[in-house]
Amino acid sequence: MLCCTAMMDLGSELGVPPYVFYPSGANFLGFMLELQALHDEGKLGDLAELKDTESEMAIPSLEKPLPCKFLPSVVVEKEWLPLLIDNTRRLREARGIVVNTFLELETYALGSVSVAGNPPVYPVGPLLNLNSARPEEEEEEEYKEVMEWLDGQPAGGSFAKEQATEIAAALERAGHRFLWSLRRPSEMGITGVPGEYENFDDVLPGGFLDRTSGVGKVIGWAPQMAVLGHQSSIWFGVPVGAWPMYAEQQLNAFQLVEELGLAEEIKMDYRWDGGMMVTAEEIEGGIRRLMAAENDEGRKRKTVKEVSEMSKKALTEGGSSCSSLSRFIQDVIDNIS
Repeated sequence: MLCCTAMMDLGSELGVPPYVFYPSGANFLGFMLELQALHDEGKLGDLAELKDTESEMAIPSLEKPLPCKFLPSVVVEKEWLPLLIDNTRRLREARGIVVNTFLELETYALGSVSVAGNPPVYPVGPLLNLNSARPEEEEEEEYKEVMEWLDGQPAGGSFAKEQATEIAAALERAGHRFLWSLRRPSEMGITGVPGEYENFDDVLPGGFLDRTSGVGKVIGWAPQMAVLGHQSSIWFGVPVGAWPMYAEQQLNAFQLVEELGLAEEIKMDYRWDGGMMVTAEEIEGGIRRLMAAENDEGRKRKTVKEVSEMSKKALTEGGSSCSSLSRFIQDVIDNIS
């Protein structure tokens, strides 16, 4: 795994060739390789300061310059950046890097990292485990209720009260069907486990649940993988809204919206711990653009459907990810001492 590169030394001692599984996509891999190179050359500025400017960065894994306001949260946090730089430096010592992506999705990014001096990159994704979405026994009834509600819909995080109010206003004004998993923020922040609200009326505008009962459903815990695997998700060719929170999500959002055309922006420069409030107007605008894209048979809808089909084909025998996995396995066999 990415943050376990120290184990590469132990593997070498045991005669096991060191390979790294990279759970993020090729875009973030190329981004980190570039940051590490700039850091080691003494050319990396203060990213925490750059994120508040209108400047841009040229990143080899992106076709377009990256506005610094979209720098990933994880690299502008000074306690995390040294760890990421060190781990990325160790990546260059690996025999290969297995990445959770597929060639047809990130052709440009994969080309940028598959150059002399870098380890071979093996795109084997998308890695999904939709069949493991069953809940624990005590959650079975809620699971059934949520899935029954989803089945009745056409195919196609945790927030404080102030932000939840803005989301509620946007959902109500937009008038589209929704499933909202609303949970109480952890006192430990983004790294903590969110809790449950005892009464949604305590956090939502008065009368919201009654007014939206015919088109929406507000729940606490959600069977996330089952919901994402339902016919109303991107796996089945539906556009998504980009509202990044933390980690590398800002970079992912930029790629999905600006480069791949697979998502609509809600607020791409949002940071969960930055004290930023996304207004009801911004959220409503994103929802309306998103639903227009979903209901339109134009370019974006066509692009999303094509990518959905390519993602499935990549995993079949002879597909790009299946072939990449075969090359990876053969390389491991050839390099075992």
